[in-house]
Amino acid sequence: MSATESIEKTSSVATPNVEERPPLTKKDISADHPTWCPGCGDFSILALYLKLIQQRGLHHEKVTTVAGIGCSSRFPYFVQANGAHTIHGRALPFATGVSLSRPDLHTFVFGGDGDAFSIGGNHLNHTARKNVNLTYVVMDNFVYGLTKKQTSPTSPIGFKSKTDLGGSKDKPINPMKQLIAAGATFIARSTSTNPKHLLEMMGKAMDHEGFSVIECLSECVEFYKGAFDASNPRKGGAFELVPEDHDCSSELAAYRLADAPFPGHFGVYYQVSEPTKNANELSLIQAAQEKTSVTQDWEILQKTFDRLK
Repeated sequence: MSATESIEKTSSVATPNVEERPPLTKKDISADHPTWCPGCGDFSILALYLKLIQQRGLHHEKVTTVAGIGCSSRFPYFVQANGAHTIHGRALPFATGVSLSRPDLHTFVFGGDGDAFSIGGNHLNHTARKNVNLTYVVMDNFVYGLTKKQTSPTSPIGFKSKTDLGGSKDKPINPMKQLIAAGATFIARSTSTNPKHLLEMMGKAMDHEGFSVIECLSECVEFYKGAFDASNPRKGGAFELVPEDHDCSSELAAYRLADAPFPGHFGVYYQVSEPTKNANELSLIQAAQEKTSVTQDWEILQKTFDRLK
């Protein structure tokens, strides 16, 4: 019996029978109309996320969309399902709690390069090393777009912004290398301009048992137009896939792949099977849920408030 099945047996949360219900359509899953700038790469990623949910035959209550702060982090508003818009850089700790307590849900986290590699950089490292069972899609546009063009952790040297008027002097983060070093067990890379490839990567990440991360290049047409033309064949660039003979189980091979000059390669860089935090803490989770199995949620909250008096 898997960790997910074991926890579901002791969980106090009733799981609806979804077998007899018709599958959802993208229209059923869509919520508010996206408010991004026209041409933003995030539109494509959202459409593919909704398509993935539809293809997998999931229902509203079986999906959780968590995000931090930023243009990309508005995802929960646009998906008709469980969701939470958390504070800047803190999406992963929140999503960890969801994943541990409700393993029957498919937990997705969306964020930008600032949310992932700057404000939330420490949480990214610890979620990776703990191998929490969830999927994180980092929509990397090489700039802080929501706050109107500041240098981000992935902005290239020489990038001019409101915080670097003469051009950035700092070496940017290499997301692939950081994720490998942190211990993520599934690491992939794609772009918003190649929907077929991105959908494939999202599907593989969803199927992975453990912490899966996709760095998705998503152009900010307002504050860094043309940033990823080099990866777009329609604009004279080249979309180079990870070589077929690449050993996805080798950290060294993944590091070498991450050393390729921009725009690099696209596909799965690294994937291994290791025990998840969910499985390692199964007995603790079951014990906690058994203690509260006959208690209503509001009663648990009330007891917490009473202790604070």
